[in-house]
Amino acid sequence: MSFASVKKKSILLTSNIVFYIVSEKRLQKELLASYLHNEIGNKCFVMENINNIQRNHKDLKFILWDCSKKNLDDMMVELNIYNTQRISNNHIALFNVPVNLKFPKDFVSKGIHGFFYEHDSLENLTKGIQVILSEKLWFPRALMSNYIIEGSKNNKHPAKSTVEILSQRQIEILSLISIGATNQEIAEKLYISSNTVKNHVYNIFKKINVSNRIQASLWATTNL
Repeated sequence: MSFASVKKKSILLTSNIVFYIVSEKRLQKELLASYLHNEIGNKCFVMENINNIQRNHKDLKFILWDCSKKNLDDMMVELNIYNTQRISNNHIALFNVPVNLKFPKDFVSKGIHGFFYEHDSLENLTKGIQVILSEKLWFPRALMSNYIIEGSKNNKHPAKSTVEILSQRQIEILSLISIGATNQEIAEKLYISSNTVKNHVYNIFKKINVSNRIQASLWATTNL
């Protein structure tokens, strides 16, 4: 990840969001923490292990976890341990992700809300953080599409409730939500009004019992 200077841009965040940079690379994580603190203004701490992060009911945590030279199986073990002990909702995103890495679907269902490639700029990192904090996932659309296709192949006989809960139109909309499409993009693709999309999204969330696009996307990767 390049640390070239970028134009400062404002991110509207609540003061109770605390950032954690988890990496064994001391210099890089301290530079990244300094950048985020100067860019965003919220507290930012550096750690070597995700399970050293203190549990706190009050603070919403945004964790940036270094993926470089890490064994994915080991990371999954650490993530499982973290999930069993955490007591509040967190956002976790990986950074320094190799371009050729085959990213397991299980990481998404375990709470990874996005990732940033090794070559991503700081500007792209800032943009991704904004997206994740707006309750969306930050993954390449092709990857999320593959997850949906993979899930449908492995689920040739879906549960009766899954088929009957959603209409065909709602399934189409949910599939588009899961790859990061906005309401306007969905409206243009399906040739319907944005208000119609908004109503469908409201009904979809109510039917599958979720409250935001991240939860809806995770539901889709498992059930569609």
